[in-house]
Amino acid sequence: MFAITAARIDKTNPLSGLEAGERPDPAPPEGWTTVTVKAAALNHHDLWSLRGVGLSPDRLPMVLGCDAAGVDEDGNEVVVHAVIGDPDAGGGDETRDPRRSLLSEVHPGTLAEKVAVPRRNLVPKPPELSFEEAACLPTAWLTAYRMLFTRAALGPGSTVLVQGAGGGVASALIRLASATGHRVYATSRDAAKRDRALRLGAYAALPTGERLPEKVDAVFESVGEATWAHSVRSLRPGGSIIVCGATSGEAPPAELTRTFFLQLSVIGSTMGTRDELRRLTEFCARTGVRPEIDRVLPLERAAEGFAAMEQGELFGKVVFRVGS
Repeated sequence: MFAITAARIDKTNPLSGLEAGERPDPAPPEGWTTVTVKAAALNHHDLWSLRGVGLSPDRLPMVLGCDAAGVDEDGNEVVVHAVIGDPDAGGGDETRDPRRSLLSEVHPGTLAEKVAVPRRNLVPKPPELSFEEAACLPTAWLTAYRMLFTRAALGPGSTVLVQGAGGGVASALIRLASATGHRVYATSRDAAKRDRALRLGAYAALPTGERLPEKVDAVFESVGEATWAHSVRSLRPGGSIIVCGATSGEAPPAELTRTFFLQLSVIGSTMGTRDELRRLTEFCARTGVRPEIDRVLPLERAAEGFAAMEQGELFGKVVFRVGS
């Protein structure tokens, strides 16, 4: 089968380790199955893998990719849940299994013509969603869904801030939060990305670090060090920061005095469960909300998508079309 792999680890020049070519078809163990991939989406996780984050040299070559939609062995259209974990080890939540992994960390990923996954990791693809749209959901959109609906637990009509508009998680948060009646502020250094955030449904889009016209109930944070102080200072007393990543670094000042005095909460969030992915796909099917897709490329041109992501030239997802 044709696949995109990490062949080498290079922290400074990650794309040098990217290779395209033939790999053996997957041989699923007991309890697993094979999905014929129709579309797969790119994530920052794939770039981090090429830098050796979460992927050790002894596992190379590794097929990259977490997100996919395709057809299972029985001909059903499905979406692949990327979290490989034991729900029982996490009290019914596989994201809390301390031994969990994502596809492409221990097991080959989705940037291939076929991928092997546990049978329980398959979610039915609603007919209302294209393969390309469905392929965007399992990582960035699922992360946003869990942050907004499970971890933040906001009431209707809340006011929120999404830091770093333009990334996959951020654009998903803007779309989901605005679609469910929240007033959404978004930030970006890039004026074009601020304009697109408004088109996604943001109430207002401001330059990174600019003071908001009001304090918010919750901040959704994936940037880290570069925006952390602004996130803390944007919250009303009793507000929450829901954090899923730290792309700019993870050692900002903790702002502990402000945190305890204003009784702020800092809530971590990682990926989502299979059931949350099922509910997300149904939400999109019923509401007409769809992922923002920056570009669709054939899998053979995956290097173009990786380069665009590394250079920050995206708003929304890069999707690779697989096969005919």
